[in-house]
Amino acid sequence: MGQCDGGESGDDRRQYQSPPGLAVGGLDTWFRTKTIGEPHADTGLRRCLTTMDLIFLGIGGIIGAGIFVLTGVAAALDAGPAIVLSFLVSGLACAFTALSYAELAAAVGGSGSAYGYAYAGLGEIIAWIVGWDLVLEYGVATSAVAIGWSGYVKNALTAVGLHLPLAFTKVNIYAIAAWGLALVHHRVPAAIAKQAATGGFVNVPAALIILALSLVLVAGVRQSAALNGLMVLVKLAVIGLFIAVAAFHVTPGNWHPFMPFGWPGVMHGAALIFFAYIGFDAVSTAAEETRNPRRSLPIGIIVSLAVCTIIYIVVSGLLTSIVPYFTLNSPSPVAQSMLNLGHPFVALLIGVGAIVGLTSVMLVLFYGLTRIFLAMARDGLLPPVFAAVHARTQTPVRVILICGVFMALIAGLTPIAYVAELVNIGTLSAFAIVCAGVLVLRYTKPDLPRPFRAPGSPWVPLLGMAFCLYLMLNLPLVTWIRFVVWFVIGMVIYLAYGRSHSALAVKRG
Repeated sequence: MGQCDGGESGDDRRQYQSPPGLAVGGLDTWFRTKTIGEPHADTGLRRCLTTMDLIFLGIGGIIGAGIFVLTGVAAALDAGPAIVLSFLVSGLACAFTALSYAELAAAVGGSGSAYGYAYAGLGEIIAWIVGWDLVLEYGVATSAVAIGWSGYVKNALTAVGLHLPLAFTKVNIYAIAAWGLALVHHRVPAAIAKQAATGGFVNVPAALIILALSLVLVAGVRQSAALNGLMVLVKLAVIGLFIAVAAFHVTPGNWHPFMPFGWPGVMHGAALIFFAYIGFDAVSTAAEETRNPRRSLPIGIIVSLAVCTIIYIVVSGLLTSIVPYFTLNSPSPVAQSMLNLGHPFVALLIGVGAIVGLTSVMLVLFYGLTRIFLAMARDGLLPPVFAAVHARTQTPVRVILICGVFMALIAGLTPIAYVAELVNIGTLSAFAIVCAGVLVLRYTKPDLPRPFRAPGSPWVPLLGMAFCLYLMLNLPLVTWIRFVVWFVIGMVIYLAYGRSHSALAVKRG
């Protein structure tokens, strides 16, 4: 990794300004923006990440549950062998968005990712909405991946003869409800007691892995990046092993019919597996800890996304060609396919690779979450407790530990079906706003230095917005309802705290 620089944040050159023509006390308080120009105060973060670190950060955040879990589920239930088209559609949507991210990351900078870009181009209220969406994306996704990680670990231990108690590996919401009712009312309804007796209570491994990663992130960004790089190499090696073995078992007949659920199935599969791509945007949260962010951020975002999209298409194509697609509805479809073909040792290695891969995804998402919180707190939209950076480790220790405890509780006490559904819609909405931010800044700040410019503007940002909105429309109604509830909660917090404590409001006095 090399020697790290100090906390000088020369890339975060922002002052505060109000949009012209808006009356003070009116829309001005909602759409006030940041000027990109003067240096931000020293953030205390350590600049030590290289271009390769950012590429590995992106790959670490992308390749995980998508390739080891969702590929099989989406193929079996939605797209069939046409899952390769689903990945192509999702990858294309991400490509347009990634080009927009790359432009804003190089021009605006800052650790706030899409939140910071929205603050510079679209105004405070839009920035808050994006930041709140990113909290949903990173926080809930980390918990969801932790639950999947726990399942892989449990299966691996079972395979070697170690059986973890059901009460501490599976969540039963009825058992939790029974415990709460017994504590408060001293009686439990018979129906709940009956369901609670079926077993399960808390997912201990899922909670413990998040707490362990908290300690890794507290230690420092250099240590976190080094660990992530090692895990990325392991999972890429495992994926390479799968490709090498699967290439000798291709059965073209398994691709007929190619599109058993029609084009709607392809699009629904694309909306589902979009979860596989979240994480590349976490690269942009590392701006203030990167040695040369204006050069490295665009490269890290675009290269990591391109590499992962190719891997997804190749693996999904091989997976559906070596076994019938309808047999892939399994928690570990890639490993299961190797077992079906008579390669138990390869299946074991793939299981280990899946555990390592999911760990790196959690690490990257957790890292991104803490930097979003840090940026929002520094701007006054969240309490200052989230803005503190430890002098020795140069990491936001408080926010890491607070977020770690909350996510451990979610992962330990919530079934995965309730956790994962919210992630995609929050991500897609944030991506759409990033694309809009490129168009707005091209118009409002045409002279802003742009070391990287998204090609084909305005069509690339417009296509990014269109793809994201289209995929959002393919999500279930219940997901939209939960998203609206999350949005309302966020607006209440902003109106009750953020609007009056914003650094913009304080500066105005």
